[in-house]
Amino acid sequence: MESQIAKTCQSLTTAEEMRNQTRLVMQPYANWEEYLTPAPLSIAIMGELVFISSKTDFSINKNPPKDGYKFIRYPDSFRACLMQVCNSGWWAFNEAHKNMDQIRLHTMAVPDYMKTAVKILFQGNDDVVEAHLPDQLENIRVIADDCLVLADTTEKRFSDVINIIQELLEACINAEHFYGEELEAIKKKLEETKLREQSAKAANERTEKVVKALEKELQEAQQSYSKAMDSLPSGWEMIGMDFVAGLTESFTNLLTGITSVGSRIGKTFEGSKNNSAGDPFDQISIYSKSAEILTCCEGIQKYVDESEINWKDLYDQKNKATKTDFFKSQFQSIISSIANIPDCSPKQEAQRLCKEGVNICKELAKYAPDGKCEGAIMEELIQKIRKLIESARIFDCISKDVTNSPSLIPKPPMMHQEESKSEDMKKSASQRATESARFRIEQSRAQLDRSREMYEKSVENMEKNQKELTDILITMRNCELKEIDFNTTIQMLMKGMDAMGRVKEQWEKMVRFFQMVSNIVKTSLSRTLKDFVSTSEKTQSLSYNSKLFSKDLLYSQAFQASNIASLVHMISATYTEVSDKYLMDRVSSLGKLMVMDKTKPEFEQERLQLQNSCDEAQKGILHLVLKNKDEFERKSKLRLEKIDKELLAILPAAAPEEMKSIQAAVKGGFTEDEAAGYY
Repeated sequence: MESQIAKTCQSLTTAEEMRNQTRLVMQPYANWEEYLTPAPLSIAIMGELVFISSKTDFSINKNPPKDGYKFIRYPDSFRACLMQVCNSGWWAFNEAHKNMDQIRLHTMAVPDYMKTAVKILFQGNDDVVEAHLPDQLENIRVIADDCLVLADTTEKRFSDVINIIQELLEACINAEHFYGEELEAIKKKLEETKLREQSAKAANERTEKVVKALEKELQEAQQSYSKAMDSLPSGWEMIGMDFVAGLTESFTNLLTGITSVGSRIGKTFEGSKNNSAGDPFDQISIYSKSAEILTCCEGIQKYVDESEINWKDLYDQKNKATKTDFFKSQFQSIISSIANIPDCSPKQEAQRLCKEGVNICKELAKYAPDGKCEGAIMEELIQKIRKLIESARIFDCISKDVTNSPSLIPKPPMMHQEESKSEDMKKSASQRATESARFRIEQSRAQLDRSREMYEKSVENMEKNQKELTDILITMRNCELKEIDFNTTIQMLMKGMDAMGRVKEQWEKMVRFFQMVSNIVKTSLSRTLKDFVSTSEKTQSLSYNSKLFSKDLLYSQAFQASNIASLVHMISATYTEVSDKYLMDRVSSLGKLMVMDKTKPEFEQERLQLQNSCDEAQKGILHLVLKNKDEFERKSKLRLEKIDKELLAILPAAAPEEMKSIQAAVKGGFTEDEAAGYY
């Protein structure tokens, strides 16, 4: 039964299953069609600006800046400035379509490089790995860097449009065209845009910080492995394998977490009211330890049989040592590894869990040599262990929520191979899978429910924003040309700037995605491959040696890089489809409108045609958003049904007390209030 559970866990976490899981969990942050809903509106707004620019002209060059204008080319003509906004918008959408299509084609090649990398890692010859793996990783890095340039160029195009509108509004203020409330409203809008820009800069700085952090974390993972294995007494191989499983899961959580934060900046972390949570990337470093902490806690719980402590198994007579001493040293190691991170709520919780773990291990070591203790003391110890497990599970759930790491994760390939060779190891791994399976199932359920909730909210927000923009456009279209005063034009410019700002934010996100892929691969080439090459095959008590551990770290990094590329490929395919169907014809129509003679009737016909097609495009994109939302619901449901049918169905019945404890921990970890404290 246990081996069947382990086998099912592995079949539920194949590379393809994990890619699909990533798409589901990341969907609320990566649904580009939602962000493209303002696109037809911004094209429609630009069409109306072309129309307005045929009105009487005037100069806004009354009080120019000392160094002159950086973006506006024709400050003596308000009409020419409006045309410049339209022109730069036309270029931005053209560039976006062309570059996104190239990104789609580039990312299509990544899975093949990943397949070759896995084949190289799987064959036994280390010289072949050393000689050929760098080429495959380099291929992925080159794709990431090429896509980075494409995304960066596009993002700059949208920045140009925003900068021109921003400078145009500032010039109008300086030329004293506004008074009272209107002046305040425009100043506020400009302030908002500047704050958004600062937030984007801060996000880029944090992304650069993550490169250094990633290399440091990798080094720590290697050191933790070596230190733990060197201190492992003979005969404790199973304890060692349990620990390494937690260590590799922690590293996977770190990689997933930094990707997730890169995509969430501007959404979850921007303008966070709760400063006690600290810097997002510091949080990820701490949260990535949750799997190690939980593994150590589960390691202690193994020696509790209902209302008794199994002193016989706990104390190793041969080595005269208490087996939980190994976990005590790991808890202490985690405390020292996060010591230099600035103080924040996740750090305090991680330290509290580890200190509590150390105290329990000390108490167990006190009584273990005698193999007994008073009933009241034993009862108190068991209660402390159970409470620690529940707290560690809550912390792990918050970690999964914040980092978007999957609950069910695959066993690294080399570890899986080694465990399959030894019957004892196979039995221990199966036991471990059975014990944690129930918790992982509940965690998966809560995680997908949370993604569903967030997706629901994001679609609601999108519909609300859509309505606001449409109302402005309708008001404007109802005005006769003579009625369209200067203030209506400015109101439109501000809305246009907002719409462009939303599209630009998504391109910033795309830039960060490719920075992540490039950085992960660079770290693989610079740090992990070097560690793999320099590690000597020294004899260890564990057959799963440093070389194999390095191979698994290389696999984790290559897989995460290809996982992000797969997510980006899905986004780029959606964008290209939406752009083809709903944007490019409108962009062409805008280009035509800009060069037409505004006095001729053809101009009015083209303008009406553009208006109607933008309205249709808006409805079309909204329909696609709702269709994708239904598809997301269906896939989430199928994933949970598959887990229930294949894994939950074969698990032995659990004690009601245990189920209660698991459900309470999962509920505590995935509630919005709980998680909000850590954003």
